[in-house]
Amino acid sequence: MRPMSKFEKKFGKYAISNLTTVLIVCYLVGYILQYTYPTVLNYLTLNPYQILFRGQVWRIVTWIVTPPSIGNLFTTLIMLYFYWSLGHTLERAWGTYRYNVYIFSGMLFTILGSFVSMGISYLIHGEMWPIMSQAGSLCFSTGYINMSIFLAFALTFPEMHVLLMFIIPIKVKWMGIVYGIMLVWEFLEGAKVFTGAVILDVSLFSRIAIVSSLLNFIVFFLSSRRLLISPKQVHRRQEFKREVHRGAAITKHKCAICGRTEETNPELEFRFCSKCNGNYEYCQDHLFSHKHVE
Repeated sequence: MRPMSKFEKKFGKYAISNLTTVLIVCYLVGYILQYTYPTVLNYLTLNPYQILFRGQVWRIVTWIVTPPSIGNLFTTLIMLYFYWSLGHTLERAWGTYRYNVYIFSGMLFTILGSFVSMGISYLIHGEMWPIMSQAGSLCFSTGYINMSIFLAFALTFPEMHVLLMFIIPIKVKWMGIVYGIMLVWEFLEGAKVFTGAVILDVSLFSRIAIVSSLLNFIVFFLSSRRLLISPKQVHRRQEFKREVHRGAAITKHKCAICGRTEETNPELEFRFCSKCNGNYEYCQDHLFSHKHVE
């Protein structure tokens, strides 16, 4: 694994643990509002026009409760559990800090994308219609954030199997490819929204929403390729943690080369090597210079 960056050392303590659980709770609040007070939910969406010209700055944060597409109760609960499982696994594999960076950068790109779409729409039409902005805000929801979580999981654990429709075992990488094709088709096709008796073409908004919401996926994996690990490696690390918890005769962090530990040298950083066959951990001085154990 990569050594801690300066940002992680400085801001890692502020990372939110179990961030996926927080997101799921926000979705549940959104679903409740959708079924009970849908008018209230309209005041929480990410609408740049209302933010700039009506002073509704709370929308920059409250759009997180805008739930993904609504199905029946059973499919909604299954969907929420599915994304909770994916996000929880990613956080354990990557670490809380890197997972926080991934999710919050996706949210930030989505917010910026909504304002960019409003600016482009203004340049095209010469003015920004409130009704167009209201319809376009539906494109900038949490749906693509969830998609980025799934794609990240598919790229991190490509060989892991899931049960499609609870019956058919399929590797996650194939589902990721299918979802990627669907996103490309959605981008090319565009989108339209029914607003009363008017049909509005919001293809511009939907396309910018797709690109901006998935920028975190593109940027994060271009700069963090070492995060790609296999389920076998995750299992090996979990077994090691359980041995430590049971009180095995090993220190929490110990370099397999020099034998230094976090107790004898607290200034050192220790990381497992994903290329070694076994639970081998190294200090920062030997992480990249050791010979891999076959």
